[in-house]
Amino acid sequence: MTRTMLSCGVVAGALFVATTAVQAVTREGFDLRRHGISLLSHGDLGWVQTTNFVVSGLLVAGFAVGVSRMPHPGGRGALAAPLLGVAGLGLVLAGSFRVRSYGGFPAGAAPAGPSTAARDGLLHDVGTVLAINAGLLACLALARRFARSGERGWARYSVVTAVAGAALAWWPFGGTAVRLALVTVVLMSWVSLVAARLLREQDALRRGAAGLPGRRSARRGSGPPGVGRGE
Repeated sequence: MTRTMLSCGVVAGALFVATTAVQAVTREGFDLRRHGISLLSHGDLGWVQTTNFVVSGLLVAGFAVGVSRMPHPGGRGALAAPLLGVAGLGLVLAGSFRVRSYGGFPAGAAPAGPSTAARDGLLHDVGTVLAINAGLLACLALARRFARSGERGWARYSVVTAVAGAALAWWPFGGTAVRLALVTVVLMSWVSLVAARLLREQDALRRGAAGLPGRRSARRGSGPPGVGRGE
């Protein structure tokens, strides 16, 4: 079960980023400079992005279960699982309620009633805030785990992701649509890469428990692509 749940994280990040990117370049009238990716939930094809939010959120929640079943040296990283669970539920909430349409996208969209639009927009924003902030905190929680295990490359990568994601999410000077698209790519890419890393660790633990030859440490001396390796 642990392996299956960790695999959910590998799929979640890639699925969300790829599905959103394809829509961003193919949906007529969509301009990332003016339109947030949440607007893709509107229009005849809006169900694609709505489903993307919900399915990706459920996959992140599944990944959280997998993380909770992994060993955490000295208790480091134990908070990552509940934080990832909150992030996943935030995505589900954001997908379940649509942000108010703006900026002329999609063309000819029928406006919702004021009370409905306000309620749905608020709940969507709550889900977005939960997903982003819980995800950033999960980066820091797993950074502690990796540092404790001597995996300095993965620890640095997780910290850089948290810092870059926070700067993009909360920079107060405009460019909101682009910044939130970038923080989505940064965070969801981290989810997939870290899930793949923990999956390799789980496989190594299973081989060791079974007494199989060829076990290779998935901990010391490893790091994500482009990040310095631990000593």
